[in-house]
Amino acid sequence: MSLVAPPPSSDDILPMFRPVPRTGVIYVMAEAQARGFRYGHPDWANLGQGAPETGVLPSGFERISTVPCDEASAEYAPVGGLMELRDAVAQLYNARYRRGMPSQYSAENVAISSGGRSALTRIAATLGNIHLGHVLPDYTAYEELLTIFRAFVPIPIVLERSEQFTLSPARLKAEIVGKGLSAILLSNPCNPTGQALRGGALRAWVDAARSLHCALIFDEFYSHYLYDAAAQSDGPALSAARYVDDVDRDPVVVVDGLTKNWRYPGWRLAWTVGPKSLIERVVSAGSFLDGGPSHPLQMAALPLLSVEVANQEARSIQDAFASKRQEMLDRCRAMGLQVDLPPEGAFYCFASLENLPAPLSDGHAFFRAALEHNVIVVPGEFFDINPGKRRSHIPSRLRSFVRLSFGPEADTVRMGLQRLDAMIRAV
Repeated sequence: MSLVAPPPSSDDILPMFRPVPRTGVIYVMAEAQARGFRYGHPDWANLGQGAPETGVLPSGFERISTVPCDEASAEYAPVGGLMELRDAVAQLYNARYRRGMPSQYSAENVAISSGGRSALTRIAATLGNIHLGHVLPDYTAYEELLTIFRAFVPIPIVLERSEQFTLSPARLKAEIVGKGLSAILLSNPCNPTGQALRGGALRAWVDAARSLHCALIFDEFYSHYLYDAAAQSDGPALSAARYVDDVDRDPVVVVDGLTKNWRYPGWRLAWTVGPKSLIERVVSAGSFLDGGPSHPLQMAALPLLSVEVANQEARSIQDAFASKRQEMLDRCRAMGLQVDLPPEGAFYCFASLENLPAPLSDGHAFFRAALEHNVIVVPGEFFDINPGKRRSHIPSRLRSFVRLSFGPEADTVRMGLQRLDAMIRAV
């Protein structure tokens, strides 16, 4: 009898590693690529991935097309980022949001990272044994982030469609007290709904966090994308930093970067702004998680952080994207897709399919049908983030939604909408 074990099957060659599912947009893009999609393909309309057009906008500056790399910038950069860039970020926030206020951000209040996911992962690694609130719906990539770190317990905060997927300051306080929350993570403006927490409501959130000692972690990657009343009331950009009293004591953390607001997604360059004590911990986490951001890209980014360039980029985005937003809203309504409230920020329409005939009234079926027409969308269920799959026994209330992006060039958005219209009419 042979004592040699039979070769393992392909399913258990590496049983010590857990499978990591492709969730949200990653899954959507993998399915599209399996059907022939590639970036730049002229016959595909990518209304799924959250990527803005990257060319020159009519009222914008020339785009950076080359990145110098000399002998010095070929060296490692500090894990927390170059002090020059950290200071540039701090001064931009001070100029935009903190004029005349005694408490000002400094370079020590900023950490640079290799993209937004890296920044959020660093923050998650510093959280202790707490209840961390997260709102539903919200950004799909939060799901694995909230699953992999076991020190904290993710607690969902359900935003109601009947309340326009918003959370009032009064209900925020009730959620913090009733669920024992020590921190809350959310995107603002929201991905996918486009609703923006701003003005007096945002101030009330910061005040509540201060009084109840609950940290607010704001993902502000869409803070340049403001429309209508939001653009008028908040200036060129939106940030909770405007309502912080003491930058080193108030429990407010902001994450942003070049990906969306400066339209350089391929650079993967982001920053975290918050109290110095937190930034020290974030940098320590970065030393073992990612090792720090690109040195030459940080040097190239410095001119983009000037107040003049940043504000003009924000205004050019608002001018160019507002027309695409309106066209998408008009076409959605004409197709029978219901958008309860126009997005106040970001570049998405979170559309209900409930008025469409079956099977297109289901987000996954709509997504599959759209792929057959070379159009990419994201099923709404993916934004009903479910860390650890603890709610998998409950059908998602977002199953009849899809997220449509008006991030690409206008011609691509128009082509995608025309194909979706033809798809619906053919049912």
